Amino acid sequence: MADKNMVIFTRTFDFLSWLLPLTNHFPRAHRHTVTRRLLDAAFDFFEHIQAANFRMGPRRKEMLTAADESLANLRMYMRMALRWKWINDGQYRHGGTMIAEIGRLLGGWQKSVKPEQRLK
Repeated sequence: MADKNMVIFTRTFDFLSWLLPLTNHFPRAHRHTVTRRLLDAAFDFFEHIQAANFRMGPRRKEMLTAADESLANLRMYMRMALRWKWINDGQYRHGGTMIAEIGRLLGGWQKSVKPEQRLK
Protein backbone atom coordinates (compact mmCIF):
# COMPACT_ATOMS: atom_id res chain seq x y z
CA MET A 1 0.00 0.00 0.00
CA ALA A 2 2.83 2.39 0.76
CA ASP A 3 4.18 2.27 -2.81
CA LYS A 4 0.78 3.10 -4.33
CA ASN A 5 0.28 6.07 -2.02
CA MET A 6 3.85 7.32 -2.05
CA VAL A 7 2.87 10.05 -4.52
CA ILE A 8 0.61 11.69 -1.93
CA PHE A 9 3.56 12.01 0.44
CA THR A 10 5.76 13.54 -2.24
CA ARG A 11 3.07 15.99 -3.39
CA THR A 12 2.30 17.00 0.19
CA PHE A 13 5.99 17.55 0.93
CA ASP A 14 6.26 19.66 -2.25
CA PHE A 15 3.23 21.70 -1.17
CA LEU A 16 4.68 22.30 2.30
CA SER A 17 8.01 23.30 0.75
CA TRP A 18 6.16 25.86 -1.37
CA LEU A 19 3.82 27.09 1.39
CA LEU A 20 6.26 27.63 4.23
CA PRO A 21 8.38 30.35 2.58
CA LEU A 22 5.23 31.93 1.15
CA THR A 23 3.83 32.53 4.63
CA ASN A 24 6.95 34.50 5.59
CA HIS A 25 5.45 37.36 3.58
CA PHE A 26 2.13 37.34 5.43
CA PRO A 27 1.49 40.31 7.75
CA ARG A 28 3.45 40.06 10.97
CA ALA A 29 0.36 40.95 13.00
CA HIS A 30 -1.32 37.70 11.91
CA ARG A 31 1.64 35.31 12.23
CA HIS A 32 0.37 33.87 15.50
CA THR A 33 -3.24 33.52 14.41
CA VAL A 34 -4.27 32.91 10.81
CA THR A 35 -0.80 32.08 9.51
CA ARG A 36 -0.28 29.58 12.32
CA ARG A 37 -3.67 27.98 11.64
CA LEU A 38 -2.88 27.66 7.92
CA LEU A 39 0.46 26.00 8.62
CA ASP A 40 -1.04 23.80 11.34
CA ALA A 41 -3.69 22.55 8.91
CA ALA A 42 -1.01 21.72 6.34
CA PHE A 43 1.25 19.93 8.82
CA ASP A 44 -1.72 18.17 10.45
CA PHE A 45 -2.69 16.84 7.03
CA PHE A 46 0.82 15.48 6.49
CA GLU A 47 0.86 13.86 9.93
CA HIS A 48 -2.57 12.28 9.42
CA ILE A 49 -1.60 10.63 6.14
CA GLN A 50 1.64 9.38 7.69
CA ALA A 51 -0.30 7.91 10.60
CA ALA A 52 -2.82 6.35 8.19
CA ASN A 53 0.01 4.63 6.37
CA PHE A 54 0.93 2.78 9.58
CA ARG A 55 -2.61 1.66 10.38
CA MET A 56 -5.09 -0.78 8.92
CA GLY A 57 -8.87 -1.08 8.75
CA PRO A 58 -11.04 1.32 10.75
CA ARG A 59 -8.07 3.19 12.28
CA ARG A 60 -6.68 3.91 8.81
CA LYS A 61 -10.09 5.16 7.70
CA GLU A 62 -10.25 7.45 10.77
CA MET A 63 -6.83 8.93 10.00
CA LEU A 64 -7.79 9.50 6.35
CA THR A 65 -11.00 11.21 7.46
CA ALA A 66 -8.99 13.45 9.80
CA ALA A 67 -6.63 14.21 6.88
CA ASP A 68 -9.63 15.16 4.74
CA GLU A 69 -10.80 17.57 7.44
CA SER A 70 -7.35 19.17 7.63
CA LEU A 71 -7.32 19.53 3.85
CA ALA A 72 -10.70 21.29 3.97
CA ASN A 73 -9.31 23.70 6.59
CA LEU A 74 -6.27 24.28 4.43
CA ARG A 75 -8.48 25.24 1.47
CA MET A 76 -10.41 27.67 3.67
CA TYR A 77 -7.26 29.39 4.96
CA MET A 78 -5.88 29.68 1.43
CA ARG A 79 -9.14 31.40 0.35
CA MET A 80 -8.78 33.80 3.28
CA ALA A 81 -5.19 34.59 2.30
CA LEU A 82 -6.37 35.40 -1.23
CA ARG A 83 -9.31 37.49 -0.02
CA TRP A 84 -7.06 39.51 2.27
CA LYS A 85 -4.51 39.88 -0.56
CA TRP A 86 -1.73 38.07 1.29
CA ILE A 87 -1.27 35.98 -1.85
CA ASN A 88 -1.94 36.91 -5.45
CA ASP A 89 -4.16 35.11 -7.97
CA GLY A 90 -1.26 33.18 -9.47
CA GLN A 91 -0.10 31.92 -6.08
CA TYR A 92 -3.64 30.93 -5.18
CA ARG A 93 -4.06 29.12 -8.50
CA HIS A 94 -0.76 27.29 -8.06
CA GLY A 95 -1.51 26.31 -4.46
CA GLY A 96 -5.05 25.34 -5.40
CA THR A 97 -3.78 23.08 -8.17
CA MET A 98 -1.45 21.37 -5.73
CA ILE A 99 -4.19 20.98 -3.11
CA ALA A 100 -6.62 19.62 -5.72
CA GLU A 101 -4.13 16.95 -6.77
CA ILE A 102 -3.47 16.01 -3.16
CA GLY A 103 -7.23 15.83 -2.60
CA ARG A 104 -7.67 13.47 -5.57
CA LEU A 105 -4.89 11.25 -4.26
CA LEU A 106 -6.46 11.24 -0.81
CA GLY A 107 -9.89 10.41 -2.25
CA GLY A 108 -8.44 7.48 -4.17
CA TRP A 109 -6.74 6.20 -1.05
CA GLN A 110 -9.97 6.54 0.95
CA LYS A 111 -11.87 4.54 -1.67
CA SER A 112 -9.26 1.79 -1.62
CA VAL A 113 -9.58 1.24 2.13
CA LYS A 114 -11.96 -1.62 2.64
CA PRO A 115 -13.95 -1.89 5.85
CA GLU A 116 -12.64 -4.60 8.16
CA GLN A 117 -14.59 -7.82 7.86
CA ARG A 118 -16.22 -9.09 11.02
CA LEU A 119 -15.22 -12.50 12.30
CA LYS A 120 -17.99 -15.04 12.89
